[in-house]
Amino acid sequence: MKKLTYLTLVLLVAILSGCGPSREKSASNIDGLEKRLFSPMSTGFDQAKADSLLAAYELFVKRFPDDSLSLKFSFKAANLAMNLNNSAKAIELFDKFMEKYPDNPKASVSMFFKAYIYENQLKNLDKAKELYLQFVEKYPNSDFANDARVAMENLGKSPEQMVREFEAKQKADSIRVADSLAGLKLVKKTKKK
Repeated sequence: MKKLTYLTLVLLVAILSGCGPSREKSASNIDGLEKRLFSPMSTGFDQAKADSLLAAYELFVKRFPDDSLSLKFSFKAANLAMNLNNSAKAIELFDKFMEKYPDNPKASVSMFFKAYIYENQLKNLDKAKELYLQFVEKYPNSDFANDARVAMENLGKSPEQMVREFEAKQKADSIRVADSLAGLKLVKKTKKK
């Protein structure tokens, strides 16, 4: 009876391991897809290759959730989806990343990118502002904290409007500097007398 149980177990393991590619084959497949998609010799963007790579990232993460490469592939998948303008998929993947790896430094970047997607791809400025605000509150020392503040200040503004505001600020700053210099000259003159 023990022999039959052992044989059944061995057979079951063999069948299950044959159901899909191994971790190494999956990682190698992803490496090959990345090289083909991001090759400097590519003549243009290939949507089919990008979709295949995204699917390969997701499959790897699903099949090997605790593997060290899953963290890397999860983030890459979310970024790829964002760059493909697949907003819903990118948000879903960034959410999964933040949930599974909340203490990873890329969790903050994921939250920032999620806000970016709402602002620039979905044009949902209220949701973008909410997420930028959450980001600044949760990650005030992040490299992206200042970018989030600037994004909130400029939500809904046209590029022309931002340029006009920048030029007006530059002019006001120049006047302030000139006034400060004039004040210093006046102080120096009165000290000499």
